[in-house]
Amino acid sequence: MNPRLILIPLIALLAAANAASAWAQDKGTVHPKPLPPLANPNDPKIAAKELFGRKELPAAMPTRVHGFYAHGCIAGAEGLPINGDNWQVMRLSRNRYWGHPDLVALVKRLAAKARRDAGWPGILVGDMSQPRGGPMFTGHASHQVGLDADIWLTPMPSRQLSRNEREEMSAVMMVRDDRLDIDPRVFTPGHLAVIRAAALEPTVQRIFVNAAIKKALCREAKGDRGWLHKVRPMYGHDYHFHIRIKCPPGATECESQPDPNEGEGCSAGDLAYWFSDAVLHPKPPKVPPKPKPPMTMAELPPACKTVLKAPDAKHEVSSRPTGER
Repeated sequence: MNPRLILIPLIALLAAANAASAWAQDKGTVHPKPLPPLANPNDPKIAAKELFGRKELPAAMPTRVHGFYAHGCIAGAEGLPINGDNWQVMRLSRNRYWGHPDLVALVKRLAAKARRDAGWPGILVGDMSQPRGGPMFTGHASHQVGLDADIWLTPMPSRQLSRNEREEMSAVMMVRDDRLDIDPRVFTPGHLAVIRAAALEPTVQRIFVNAAIKKALCREAKGDRGWLHKVRPMYGHDYHFHIRIKCPPGATECESQPDPNEGEGCSAGDLAYWFSDAVLHPKPPKVPPKPKPPMTMAELPPACKTVLKAPDAKHEVSSRPTGER
């Protein structure tokens, strides 16, 4: 785990995770309003999210990852087409369907495997990264370098969704109300098959799921269980699972993360923390923690300034949906 997170109080982590989970289900809009121009974009105190959130296209530069998953950017990102044979991108108004070409290729492979292994028509793709990565206005601390992708735990329907549906439809909650296990009415062997297919991809380093989903995978996985060590419990992640791939070969400016432990992570001791009362029913602090100031450009790799200033790439993401309903 990123050591920068270790010092964050538990309550703050829970609040951030719950906010991100809720944001993942927030509705978008068919007619997003453009952000107003910044009065002084060169102000060193300005939040980096204000700068990256205003970029609508990738930087016209060779593909390169700069920094860590939670503090970095990407040059030359590739857009995932919003419609494929067996995938559809959700919440188009967020403009977060960009990533490293390795991530885009992985999502396409996983979509095909979801049909083959789980019998799903395909997958619904949530947030990847912004066109140039970097911090986001809402929803994520990571997803900054084009190496993270959220996959909804709701199978793609066997028809093309309209633009309105992509902005308004919600994923299905997979966890019981008591948070102790999955909801057997909605979590199926197909979900295990899709998560397993993702974990078996050699470039995938981690998959984040709710602890109740990890518990179910541990209980129900048969045969080769060597992939389970990649599946890590995390706050939230009860509507979607989060794929994280390794730094690409030769990406010397990408800050890697240690591989997860080889053990399955399925023992009672491994999961005890996640089902403790402190996690399931956290008590509010006597003194609310002060909000963390937003990340500035000074906290990002210096190369991210060049990425921001680069001209827009000539890039069209194909297959835009038609019709509002």
